Amino acid sequence: MTAHNALFAPLTLGPLSLANRIVMAPMTRSRSPGGVPGHDVATYYRQRAAGGVGLIITEGTTVDHIGASGYPDVPRCHGADALAGWAKVVEAVHEEGGKIMPQLWHVGSVRQVGAQPNPTVGGFGPSAVINPGTRKATDPPQVLTESDIADLIAAFARAAKDAANVGFDGVELHGAHGYLIDQFFWAATNKRTDSWGGDLAARTRFASELIAAVRAAVGPDLPIIFRFSQWKMGAYHNKIANSPSELETWLQPLADAGVSVFHASQRRFWEEEFEGSPLNLAGWTRKLMGLPTITVGSVGLDSDFISSFGGKEADTAPIDELVTRLARDEFDLVAVGRALISDPAWANKVRCDGALDIIEFTRAHLRSYP
Repeated sequence: MTAHNALFAPLTLGPLSLANRIVMAPMTRSRSPGGVPGHDVATYYRQRAAGGVGLIITEGTTVDHIGASGYPDVPRCHGADALAGWAKVVEAVHEEGGKIMPQLWHVGSVRQVGAQPNPTVGGFGPSAVINPGTRKATDPPQVLTESDIADLIAAFARAAKDAANVGFDGVELHGAHGYLIDQFFWAATNKRTDSWGGDLAARTRFASELIAAVRAAVGPDLPIIFRFSQWKMGAYHNKIANSPSELETWLQPLADAGVSVFHASQRRFWEEEFEGSPLNLAGWTRKLMGLPTITVGSVGLDSDFISSFGGKEADTAPIDELVTRLARDEFDLVAVGRALISDPAWANKVRCDGALDIIEFTRAHLRSYP
């Protein structure tokens, strides 16, 4: 019998029943030439479902906008060819008894001229501000007009509807890490003086209207996960909310618009979010919003993902503290990233107390994971 029973308790999210609390975190792979997920993508996700993951959240898949993608071979969530590819991915995961949702994505001002699939197109953002997290100087992004904003909201809603139509079990909206939705939240990138900018509450308008449009498109029951973060690419110590009250100001409009689950992205799950409380970002979110939350951040490993990109090997690490927090109902679900890259059977091994057999994460996995 496993010592980690809390991880393997079932959970119901509206009409969706999950076998356990383990979520595969979204991780960009750049393995979909032309934006179309192929047989290898279906195999990749099938392996993780067979390995015991309760819910898979796919790599970011872009909405139908000319500037949505910033990286090569990222999958699309629009177009008949891409949607047919995703239908096969969904079928593969469901055949293994798993559940799967796409992460809907637009990179915003992170995009640079020269990026595929439209190399002459630059970035788009709420303001003509070079994203502070961009590693090298770029041209300022094109400022989104009222018409552009309406088109983007509609694009997310269409993508969500298409995802539901091909059989996905819900959708996740990528509102984290300094990408488009997050750029409206972030004062450093949202300098607007109209109704899409202003104080923190005002800066939630874009996300709130987008979420409401997605909710209208998919109906009242399909789960909508919203991923958010304090940190941004290149600004890892950034905080949008410096107190619980500011966090509530930020998230309440999103909950009111139709979010089912908040996915609170942080680099290390064990770090407290606000001084004076042991709660992490997911814990505070659950306490304030009263909605299910997903925690994430170096689960099962002894170093964060930035260290991995810098060349540091990540050894396996105990998850006792994580399970204790989960059993205390600080959060409801646990997203696992790199540990599932290196070992598709991670969940089943943990369930069987097989931690010593878990494959450690190395740089080779980062370069060539299937």
